[in-house]
Amino acid sequence: EDGTFDFLATRYSAHHWRDFEGGIRQARRVLKTGGRAAFIDAYSTGVPLLDTHLQAVEIIRDPSHVRDYSAAEWMATLARSGFQAIDYRTWRVRMDFPVWMARLGAPESAGISIRALQATAPAETREHFSIEPDGSFMLDVMMIQAQAV
Repeated sequence: EDGTFDFLATRYSAHHWRDFEGGIRQARRVLKTGGRAAFIDAYSTGVPLLDTHLQAVEIIRDPSHVRDYSAAEWMATLARSGFQAIDYRTWRVRMDFPVWMARLGAPESAGISIRALQATAPAETREHFSIEPDGSFMLDVMMIQAQAV
């Protein structure tokens, strides 16, 4: 029902939404004006080289992956959908490669493909993601708190 909730949160799901902007609009629809939302997800830095690597790794591991959006894409979509961002934070999370792959039950071939991408990635990519010998890497994560306007 429209305008029902005071608070809404989504954590690590938006990168699977087939209609990102539609999902954000639905979040706004169910919030009362003045209600708050917290969106937490992995994000793309927006640097094409790094973005391409990130999206490739994500979709090889999980075919339901759609896109890790950049902060600029998030902010523009929120504004178009009736939100005002009130807080934005970023941090990095170490993805333990064997655990990360096992969590989803990804096939061995996916792990081999991702490791091949990591091994042949340009130095800038290996450095940004802090790729380790076992494939573990650092993932950029963000949280945006927004108010329904």
